[in-house]
Amino acid sequence: GDSIAINGVCLTVIGINNNGISFDLSDETLSATNLGTLKPGDRINLESSLTPDSKMGGHFVTGHVDSAGKIRSRETSGDMLKFEIEAPPEVLHFLVKKGSVAVDGISLTVVDILKDGFTLIIIPHTARLTTLGFKGPGDTVNLETDILGKYVARFMNREEDKNKKDARFMENLMKGGYI
Repeated sequence: GDSIAINGVCLTVIGINNNGISFDLSDETLSATNLGTLKPGDRINLESSLTPDSKMGGHFVTGHVDSAGKIRSRETSGDMLKFEIEAPPEVLHFLVKKGSVAVDGISLTVVDILKDGFTLIIIPHTARLTTLGFKGPGDTVNLETDILGKYVARFMNREEDKNKKDARFMENLMKGGYI
């Protein structure tokens, strides 16, 4: 019944035995993530759920993956690794330069936003302790955008609220003598 994140995907534990941990995976999970491509022996990122008394060391990551992306390139820059990741429009819509994105569940900072992807840099510590240090061009990664950004975008784009906001904006312009 506990939640465990595998490559950033929040899953409910349904069994524990000597061979490992068992989960049920929905068709949605298999189609939106890279979990269906895993084979025995593949490296995974494994993380327990955040508890109310846990230290918050990154951005809010829920384990509700938005989409899979693909590593387009990996370059060494000193002792850092720079990745270019191809991402679909529904992910790019919520990214901001220097904002947060989770890649395989790893809370990272977006360096640049491209037409059809984004770049990020990881430090040696992250490369050693996560799947990203072992992945390269062509590998699939799970992408999760910042939940706070999603809620702000949802709030700003609600049609009924938009009309009210427009009316309030116009009222304020008139009160201020601009119209």
